[in-house]
Amino acid sequence: MSFGTKLAWDDTVLPFQLDRSDMRGRVARLDGVLSGVLKQHNYPAPVEALVAEMALLTALIGQTIKLRWKLSLQVQTNGPVRMIATDYYGPEEEGQPARIRAYASFDADRITEAAPFDQLGQGYFAILIDQGEGMQPYQGITPVAGTSLSDCAAAYFAQSEQLPTTFALAYGRSTEPGVPEHWRAGGIMLQHMPKASPFASGEATGDAGLLAAEDLVEGDEKENWNRVNAHVATLEELELIGPSVPPTDLLVRLFHEEQPRVYDSQTIRFGCTCSEDRVRQSLSIYSARDIEKMTTDEGLVTADCQFCGAHYELDPASVGFESDDKA
Repeated sequence: MSFGTKLAWDDTVLPFQLDRSDMRGRVARLDGVLSGVLKQHNYPAPVEALVAEMALLTALIGQTIKLRWKLSLQVQTNGPVRMIATDYYGPEEEGQPARIRAYASFDADRITEAAPFDQLGQGYFAILIDQGEGMQPYQGITPVAGTSLSDCAAAYFAQSEQLPTTFALAYGRSTEPGVPEHWRAGGIMLQHMPKASPFASGEATGDAGLLAAEDLVEGDEKENWNRVNAHVATLEELELIGPSVPPTDLLVRLFHEEQPRVYDSQTIRFGCTCSEDRVRQSLSIYSARDIEKMTTDEGLVTADCQFCGAHYELDPASVGFESDDKA
């Protein structure tokens, strides 16, 4: 795919509301964030696509968390791609960017030419929210289901949160004359506003016996849901990824009859929280004998961050609960 000039909307999430149909949503565009995530690793093409999709989902879902909170998405399966993990760090202060990081673990010998989602096996999709020190983390899990990671996320919201949710995503490599090939992504997330009594009473019609969004709406809500999703079905890839259609114009084109209302956009950056202090803290549970077993032939304890590729080299005498620093 080929694109033109980089937009100011790149690496942002724009929240909005559809007043007529009582729905809320977000539009996201990712460019430099994906470059930051993917350049750290030499992933096979199907793995790259899965990580790009997961990062886009993380941006769309993460925008709702509060300042200084952390949202994580995880997929673990018995397939060639064993795990995908992403983190979204809420801004430290109003007006500051949020940060995203992501990585995947996979068996290179088992990766095939099949579609990216087919590289996953049986497993689970999880959302975790860390509200900070002294607060109990929240975790929700559903089976891997459907034909995409966005299907997994929609199934999670239907099953665990009883919130009808739909996604429309596009992502791939951008090729422009004179510009290195790089990944771009864009998408929309739509969600029915929570009901006072959200519990579904009908049959679960989703994949693997899970609830689907359609199982959670009836009457006027069902009519609104179907109408808005019919608008979403008209989306084209270039509208989602850009650059010629700003998200605000896209919302007017799709939902002008639904009375769209936009809120302040959220800027996103690639960012990792790893540090030498965090490495030392993670090693603080080990004895001197354990540290000795971790020491390389060069006399160092080394650690690599799976998210950003940072490499740490530490003096073995300075780490562990029996280190010289603890004496």
